[in-house]
Amino acid sequence: MISKKWFSIMTFLFLVTITSCKPKGFIAEATATKPMKAEKIVRNHYELDKVFKTAYIKADVSYKNPKESLNLSADIRIQKDEKILISIRFFGITMAKGVITPTEVKYYEKSGSSYFEGDYRTLSKWLGTDLDFTKVQNMLIGEAFDNLEQGKYESSVENGLYKLEDKSSKNILKTFLFEASMYLIKKQQIQQLSENRTLTVEYPNHKQYDNISFPIALNIDAVNDGKKTQIDIEYSSVKFDEELSFPYSVPSGYERTFID
Repeated sequence: MISKKWFSIMTFLFLVTITSCKPKGFIAEATATKPMKAEKIVRNHYELDKVFKTAYIKADVSYKNPKESLNLSADIRIQKDEKILISIRFFGITMAKGVITPTEVKYYEKSGSSYFEGDYRTLSKWLGTDLDFTKVQNMLIGEAFDNLEQGKYESSVENGLYKLEDKSSKNILKTFLFEASMYLIKKQQIQQLSENRTLTVEYPNHKQYDNISFPIALNIDAVNDGKKTQIDIEYSSVKFDEELSFPYSVPSGYERTFID
């Protein structure tokens, strides 16, 4: 049975014409050895501009928390900067579907015959991590949660990666790590210290799709008050700039759920 809270977490944490676009193989990464100014690291990262209108991702998903462990599949449809549609399947059967936009979150789940419609404030409070549409989209496509050009960061080298830290807030610590060849993001983390909350996303590998460098896997750890949720997502197929539909309608008879 897939719980409402499980699908909400999935929606936020991995909530997604060149039909012949093929991956050209794994991108060779380089090791950082000498310190570099934060401004140059940021500039190099954004030189990898991910220009596309739509992305269609098929993925295998492993979900684990202290109470349950599931293996599922997902279809993720992204209309960049506008909406993301997620379909969750278990043995080929659609068990849940959700759509997010910059202002709205909607989903339904089959096992409980229920649906949710609301905003980011409600679900962010429930999940214990502040997220919005841009953060979700950036996480899926392998960009930093935040606009790094608008922040102030301390730079260093850690375990062969360039590291940027934002310590401007006493309660929130943000960390971003990059490899030294194309400045692909390898890890990003947001810690809410007083609430004992941490969201960590790691990117083991990237592939080159024509002019777009794209992650092929995400390892997500969300810790809230000592309780850990782990989501591993592996992209089995990625296509860009196809004409996509975003079908979403709540089945008849489903009951609306509200989150305190």
